Amino acid sequence: AKQLIERVIYAEGAENGLEFTIVRPFNWIGPRMDFIPGVDGPSEGVPRVLACFSNGLLRGEPLKLVDGGQSQRTFLYIKDAIEAVLLMIENPSRANGHIFNVGNPNNEATVKQLAEMMTAVYSKVSGQPPLEEPTVDISSQEFYGEGYDDSDKRIPDMTIIKERL
Repeated sequence: AKQLIERVIYAEGAENGLEFTIVRPFNWIGPRMDFIPGVDGPSEGVPRVLACFSNGLLRGEPLKLVDGGQSQRTFLYIKDAIEAVLLMIENPSRANGHIFNVGNPNNEATVKQLAEMMTAVYSKVSGQPPLEEPTVDISSQEFYGEGYDDSDKRIPDMTIIKERL
């Protein structure tokens, strides 16, 4: 769906002169960035991975690793993301008509590695020992529902943002 709307916007720009800038966020993280079901609001929907793991840690539950947690991700602190978007706003002629990935390609980790890091930090900060089985594998169909499709590796290519801005 996201790729389709990007193509429609891009085509409208090419055909009718629509001025646009598209931002593709890659796992922006920071304070108050996501909800924890039942803590920050209703228990509906699926939060992003950090909130899912935080939820499990706070509840003393094993962290759910979708398809073994082998998917690779990178993360970008929200302050850095805002600075990138501000560059686009401050340079409209250089940003117009382009699609910008906004992420950090240099801190790649598997979801399983993230779970291990978060478990270790939570244990240290809370003083609670990790669970005997801190993670549990779950299929993507069971976690997200039928028809869900995801990429195994989401690493942003930052070439365009470096060249244009």
